[in-house]
Amino acid sequence: MSRLKTTARPTDRPYDLVLFGATGFVGALTAAYLAAHAPRELRWAVAGRDRAKLERLRERLPGGADIGVLRADVAEPASLRALAGQARVLATTVGPYVLYGEELVAACADSGTDYLDLTGEPEFVDLMYVRHDTRARETGARLVHACGFDSVPHDLGVHFTVGQLPEGVPLTVDGFVSVDAAFSGGTFASALNQAARGRRMLAAARERARHEPRMVGRRVSAPAGTPRFAGEVGAWALPLPTIDPRVVSRSARALERYGPDFRYRHYAAVRHLPVAVGGAAAVGAVLAAAQLPPVRRRLSDLLKPGDGPSAEKRARSRFAVRFVGEGGGRRVFTEVSGGDPGYDETAKMFAEAALALALDDLPPTAGQVTTAQAMGDALTGRLRAAGIGFRVAAAR
Repeated sequence: MSRLKTTARPTDRPYDLVLFGATGFVGALTAAYLAAHAPRELRWAVAGRDRAKLERLRERLPGGADIGVLRADVAEPASLRALAGQARVLATTVGPYVLYGEELVAACADSGTDYLDLTGEPEFVDLMYVRHDTRARETGARLVHACGFDSVPHDLGVHFTVGQLPEGVPLTVDGFVSVDAAFSGGTFASALNQAARGRRMLAAARERARHEPRMVGRRVSAPAGTPRFAGEVGAWALPLPTIDPRVVSRSARALERYGPDFRYRHYAAVRHLPVAVGGAAAVGAVLAAAQLPPVRRRLSDLLKPGDGPSAEKRARSRFAVRFVGEGGGRRVFTEVSGGDPGYDETAKMFAEAALALALDDLPPTAGQVTTAQAMGDALTGRLRAAGIGFRVAAAR
């Protein structure tokens, strides 16, 4: 459900956009993208806890003399409040968000500052809805989570697919994800942290369900599905238990265009059965091991936050998400595709989402909203112009 803001958006802030966590791996890539692609009139700054590192980063960026530098630390809530008060839009890469993110969400909700992050942590998103959605709607702040590979290609890909189908009829969409890339240290740390918090994740989901308004006259579902060979994409389909189907279902709840009865299923697409079986077993082993604190600590030492692959390895990485949508007697095949999903394309998606919030004429929303709900076609257009593919592969 789209919620109208109740106050005007701030216009008297010194910065249109602030990037917090700018010296981390993805943060630095995002800063470089903004420096290369943001309009010259954008007033923006980099922020973090180490001013010297921020200064060195600014020196490396084109046009760095015009970029502000702000110090803030997640361990100092007052510094986060001050940071939120200086920006119209605040983008943060500092995670795991369930450990380090809430103070900044609260500061943005209180100050009417638009907020976006890269989280793929369902527990964090659910807790932020329960604790800060109401306040953000009062101040007009838009709180937009999961603005990287989690979950922009999936959320906007489904939104794009729905746009190719008839209106006012039941719709189904299946998404099939193919990725050839390495994980970041930050993503690995978040995944390990989530694996160890299963009970708390479930409790947060239940608490959110108690606070969310019930749908009237419409139905939205995102069942897990079962492993199968998906002839429509020529691959083995394994249910993918990420945050993405939750985000898609929240977009569907908010937007009438998804029809009176909408269903989404989310899969990993694997060409060869032995690879599918081996991958599922490896994920299960890591999830089981993460339940033991000593083992989890040893695993976390393998790839630390801030670590990432070389530019050469990133240049060889690719992703594609294929969607099969049906409804009203029509079937459509669409695809969202791009380069390295965990770093280069995530930085691109994140930066363009921040620019859309700061600069574009968008639907009037406030509170915790999704990328499709808050930015929709505007962000899709930005990403297409930036080289991420959104295409209709076939329809009948």
